[in-house]
Amino acid sequence: MDDIRIGIAGLGNRGLHWIRLLQRIPGYRIAAVYDWIEPLHERALAGISYRNEVATFIDWEDFLAYDRMDAVGLVVRQREVGRMAAEALEAGKHVNSEVPGAYRMEECWRIVTNVERTGLVYSLAEQTRFWGFVDGWKRLVDDGRLGRITYAEGQYVGYYGTHQYFQDYSTGRQYSIEELPDHPEARPTFPHETPPIIASSYDLSILLKILDDRVTEVTAMSTKKPSYAHPQIRKPDIQAALMKTEKDTLIRMLDGHTQPRPHGDHHWWQMIGTKGSLEWRRSRREMPKVWFADAQMNDWAEVDWGFERTDAPPEARGSGHGDADSYVHMHFRDAVIKGKPLEFGVYRAMDTVAAAVRAIDSIEEGSRLMRVPDFRPNRDRTAGELPADTGGVGLRYA
Repeated sequence: MDDIRIGIAGLGNRGLHWIRLLQRIPGYRIAAVYDWIEPLHERALAGISYRNEVATFIDWEDFLAYDRMDAVGLVVRQREVGRMAAEALEAGKHVNSEVPGAYRMEECWRIVTNVERTGLVYSLAEQTRFWGFVDGWKRLVDDGRLGRITYAEGQYVGYYGTHQYFQDYSTGRQYSIEELPDHPEARPTFPHETPPIIASSYDLSILLKILDDRVTEVTAMSTKKPSYAHPQIRKPDIQAALMKTEKDTLIRMLDGHTQPRPHGDHHWWQMIGTKGSLEWRRSRREMPKVWFADAQMNDWAEVDWGFERTDAPPEARGSGHGDADSYVHMHFRDAVIKGKPLEFGVYRAMDTVAAAVRAIDSIEEGSRLMRVPDFRPNRDRTAGELPADTGGVGLRYA
């Protein structure tokens, strides 16, 4: 296989971004596009230089049955994203899926066992783990400079306005809250009710990569819904989760996307170890910081860590999210075409997805403490076999 013939499912703004990227990254050929909102097809095709060679679909099953397609790029904002990934694998297609990957534990298990049975590639396109500072922090942890990490934090508290929450499904156009009085045809979109904590997969992916660890227990809490900042949006403003890992690190995750905030750094992290600490900047006027207990340091030292990598190849430059967006596609390409193992394979991907799903479960059950399963085969489950309980019953504390 010289090129991956990929079909893009989901033609919103993020889907259009994928279409632009995949035409500049060697090893891809866009074979098809899918979206149930048909008016979105034309603007997607307009961005493809060989548009006449691209098949279009409004029916999901017809799209999966297309035999001139090797892989599916899932760029959908739907609660069914996990089911769609599982169905694509069952249809014999490799899958590269945007975060969050799934909203239900059953879907996490279905994805894992389908990969085990078929040998197909599943990749979670979580780009932030490829940021330059992540490798810098990981090296410090791996070298023991911070000692044992006992506590870590990650948060994604950003504000993107209100246009993504309402849409005219006959045209595909999105409207802000301010435009609603003049557009009664606009209807709430899925992000309108998406639990914010599901987005913790981004920052948790970073922390678990640095720690080489997985979450085993989760409890979470939420403010009430609808939003206090924008009551027209039927989702809470803030959700927080407290997690414990297999290596006995406590992690706090915080997410919210409906409250006005300074535009810039939406993400923040810190790590506290027995020999030192790391902390990201709080504003764009600051710099990240480090402190070592054994270096005669009386205060934090600033370090110019950033998102962009110093070793980024030319095709990554300007790809988005601090040059990280291209990495998820380059790694997926190398896994499919060259058979190169994914550093962020299906088990590690589901480690992050399942922890976020469990946080949602905890909130829905009054902050109940939840266990997060290990998706790797063990003495109780052989590869390709579903566990006795895929939904979590029996995996929760009484």
